[in-house]
Parts: sequence; C-alpha cells; structure tokens
Amino acid sequence: MVHARPELGLKEYQTTDLLVRQLRMSGLEPRVLPRGTGVVVDIGTGSRTIALRADIDALPLPDLKDVPYRSTVDGVCHACGHDAHTVMALGAAMALAKVPQLPGRVRVIFQPGEEIMAGAREVVAAGVLEGVERAFALHCDPRLPVGQVGIRPGPITAACDLVEVRVSGPGGHTARPQLTVDLVDAISRIATDAPAILARQIDIRAGFSLVWGSVQAGGPPNAIPSVGVLRGTVRVLDHAAWADAEKYVRAVVRDIAHPSGARVEIDYERGVPPVVNDEASVTLMRQAVAAELGLHAVTGTSTSMGGEDFAWYGEHVPLALARIGVHGSALPKMGDLHQGDFDIDEKALAYGVRVFVSTALAALTASR
Repeated sequence: MVHARPELGLKEYQTTDLLVRQLRMSGLEPRVLPRGTGVVVDIGTGSRTIALRADIDALPLPDLKDVPYRSTVDGVCHACGHDAHTVMALGAAMALAKVPQLPGRVRVIFQPGEEIMAGAREVVAAGVLEGVERAFALHCDPRLPVGQVGIRPGPITAACDLVEVRVSGPGGHTARPQLTVDLVDAISRIATDAPAILARQIDIRAGFSLVWGSVQAGGPPNAIPSVGVLRGTVRVLDHAAWADAEKYVRAVVRDIAHPSGARVEIDYERGVPPVVNDEASVTLMRQAVAAELGLHAVTGTSTSMGGEDFAWYGEHVPLALARIGVHGSALPKMGDLHQGDFDIDEKALAYGVRVFVSTALAALTASR
C-alpha cells in the first residue's frame, strides 16, 4: 500500500494517517509532527531512550515497473526505498509493543521530507531528539543481497550543497570577442578550473568534490551571450571542510572570472552535513546484527558521496546508519536507487524489522 501510494516530501498525509492507524491498533500513542506529516511514537518507559528512524517520502519520478504494486500516482514513486524503511520501522514498533517489559524507551521516528532535505531539521526543531541516547537508521542497498547488513564507522555519506553561478556581460559578436566579455570562455574556465583548483586548496583527505550538472549559455553560433548559468553540487566527507566549503567556492570562482571582466553572482545553498557514524554505535549495531542474523550477515560498506539528512541527527546525538541488502532472486535484475525501475525483494523487510528490534534492545541494555 505504501509503495502504491507514494507522496512527495512534507506532503505525506496519507502515509502519516496509515502509520497512525496501524500504531494505534498496536496499543501505541503516536503523535504527528507539527507540520502535519511524519509520526513519532514511544514504546516503553525508563531513563534511557534509543531512537529508530525511517524516512517516508517519495521521489518525483515515474514508476517504470510492471508489477501489481506499482505507483498509482503519476510521476511519483518510491525509487529510494523509503517505503521499505517505513515498513521495517513500523514492523519494529509493532514487535517492540509486544515485549512485556522493555529495558527502556524506544522512540520510532517516521520522518518526512528527506529527499528535499527538510524533514530532519523539523524533527530536531520539534524536540524529538531530546533525551535520546543514540539514533539508528537503515537504508536499502540494491548491491547487497537480502540478509546482509553493511556498516562502517566514520563518514558513510557526504555533505551535499547546491551551487548556482550566474555570469553576465554586455554580449557581442563572435567576430569581435576583444570588444566585449567572452562569456562562454569565462564560463568554460569556471566549469573546468574551479573543481581542479579547489581539489588543490582543500585537504585531499576531506573527500571534496565540485561537479557541475548544468551549464547553459547562448544560442546563435555567431553571438556572444550576455548571460550564462552553471549549476552543480559540492560534496565533502569531512565536517570541518564542509564548514569552509562555501568560502572556498566563492573565492575560487570569483578569482577565475575576474580577468574576463564578467560579472559573477553566486547562490550557495547549504544542504546537509555528512553522516559520520559513531564508532560505539556501530559496534553495538554490528554485535546486535551478528547475534540476531549470524556473523555472516555483517559486512562492510563503502562511503557514498550521496547526501542524507539523517546527518542532522548526528549534530545532537551519536548515530549509526547501516545499509540493508534488498537484492534477491525475486528480482529480474539489480536496479539502482533514484531510478524508476528500482525495486526490492520483499524478504528484506523481515530482516529490517529484526535488525531494528535487536539493535534497539542491545543499545538499551549496553553499558553507558
């Protein structure tokens, strides 16, 4: 049902209503976040609180799968597995509700708006993380087989910012570039030189990258344009380097453009910090998974340069984000995230529930 009725970030009203109904049927008392989407529910009581987080929003992509449960909403689908995360966390909440006496409180957070990098900050602003000792999350990984969980300490996803550079000049004829600002030349230099220069100015260990996704300028082949725009993303694994990234990008772009005489306007939008897994939280999760699923289920995973707004939780509490395998024999091919044909082997859902439950119980009983 969740997969067939996807909803975009901060518009997850049907998903929120469904979660509230299901949680109440388990005897729980969920509460909706202030903006009207997203749900938080506490299970158990005590002086210790552990958080489990699942994102619930979908992507503005058409569902290309020919399956009975394909999206019924034109141009919207769950192409990043958030529906699976939702079901895993819901199953965990329902299972924990049946435990006679929990050794503490488990706070399950069904977070809206991850894809638009807005939901995590709403969770924080609503005070949901107050009193939380640690937070844990899972993300689907189509490269891992069902039954495996990939985890690593340190950076597991990158900080991600958006950059738009608008370059302008008087325009002119391509026969006389010396009489005007050769805007295409200026844009070309920014596009190629800025990433290279920044790679030398920022510590290589920070994992910094500037990649342009759009470069637009001009029309007729014999006319020098008056306006050009570059759009791209800055990604970085180191928190300190992320704090300085905007300063470096602005300075380098302006220095490159200056000799051309072009006017430069830079719009730099801070996105999310890197998710940096806490070593103690990773150890707890590894031990819990090994005890629940067996040692063979625990594997390593690589650092991704993708962004994930679970990172904002890490500004307030220690956390661990793990990748759960969703590729199995039930799928005709191995798909990829953010693609309209992305799908999972539904056997992965039960594994996700078990990982969430075992991790929560292990964290609540671990020594401080």
